Amino acid sequence: MKAIAPQRKTAPYPRPYLSVLKLIRLANSAAEIVAVFGGNIKPAFQHRVPLTAIFERTHFFCVERRRNPLTAGLIFPALFGEKLNEWGFLSLPIAWLSTWSRVSELNLIEMIKVENLSKEFGAKVAVDDVSFTVERGEILGFLGPNGAGKSTTMRMITGYIPPTAGVAVVGNHDIIENPIEAKRLIGYLPESAPLYTDMTVEGFLGFCAEVRGINGADKAKAIDRAMEMCFLEQVRHQSVDTLSKGYRHRTCFAQSIIHDPEILVMDEPTDGLDPNQKHEMRMLIRRMGQSKAIIFSTHILEEVEAACTRAIIIDQGKVVANGTPDELKNKSELAGSYVVSLNNSEAATVRDKLNTIVQAAKVTVINDKAPKITVRVFPKSKDSNGELGQAIFETASQNNWKISEIKKDEGRLDDVFREITLSE
Repeated sequence: MKAIAPQRKTAPYPRPYLSVLKLIRLANSAAEIVAVFGGNIKPAFQHRVPLTAIFERTHFFCVERRRNPLTAGLIFPALFGEKLNEWGFLSLPIAWLSTWSRVSELNLIEMIKVENLSKEFGAKVAVDDVSFTVERGEILGFLGPNGAGKSTTMRMITGYIPPTAGVAVVGNHDIIENPIEAKRLIGYLPESAPLYTDMTVEGFLGFCAEVRGINGADKAKAIDRAMEMCFLEQVRHQSVDTLSKGYRHRTCFAQSIIHDPEILVMDEPTDGLDPNQKHEMRMLIRRMGQSKAIIFSTHILEEVEAACTRAIIIDQGKVVANGTPDELKNKSELAGSYVVSLNNSEAATVRDKLNTIVQAAKVTVINDKAPKITVRVFPKSKDSNGELGQAIFETASQNNWKISEIKKDEGRLDDVFREITLSE
């Protein structure tokens, strides 16, 4: 197909049309085009993007990655038919517009938006003016000590309890004003994995599927998919009350994904799992996080580094840190410092010489017992591009020191966590 030249009319492009393209990144075009969230696809045609390229990427996102088969069904006839509206853009039949608008809402980048959320239980302020967003393709770790307000925040996001103040918006739906529409998009794994113990695993998942409006052959497929993803096949016909804690937790996780939700909210998703099961769960979360918006609470720091693209630390109901795991680790006092081990050297002499390095803020002795000593050199600036490490090598060479090991410290998330949450 040939590219469509842009028309000279300046009228805005109608929101409902072709909004699936806001997820399509056309990296091969002259300018990298990302269709604007909100429905304006005009830039794609201004840059003369071929319809075939749009079709290929739509097919990949909607079918191959199974983001939205319904969207694919709507978009293909318009692409093949080359139906144009008065501005020269592809147009959809009027009869599809209401359906298309609902599909469009699922393709928002900002899937969860929390603004000034607060919750009070009498005189106790459990959550205090919390604000953050979670985008599609993002895995947000919600960190905090026990009693920090993590579970309370999640319960407000999912509509389990109402906030005292503030707003939680899920997929463009206010959880208080439009709870049914919002909850359709959510898969929720609550704390302590509540289950109906008199049901079998298959029976429980079938019940959850029916509650979600999934019936017939689709229900059977949904059950099989959830069991396969959560490794539940060997306990399919087993009664829930006979399951171990780990299998109970997996069963509850399976119910949260039974309807293939756009958003997952999970409270301590690896609680009660053995090390192998925890690894499997983290890998599953990372895979699903490629196409969903995921938020999960934890106080296990290694989970944040293993699975999250971003983390928030909450303490005493307030957000006290927000960033990627690397950004948070960089807040550690140890970030950017060098640990240097030397043979047959005097600790005091090494410390004094290294203290003369321009890029060094201070030097501390970790081990002063011969024949091997270890010191830590702290940088004046964490963004020194390796200048401190090079200066350490030059100083060692000038003094004929024998370096057995030198290592740059990336910082430690547990140090940052303790510093922030124990600061008061």
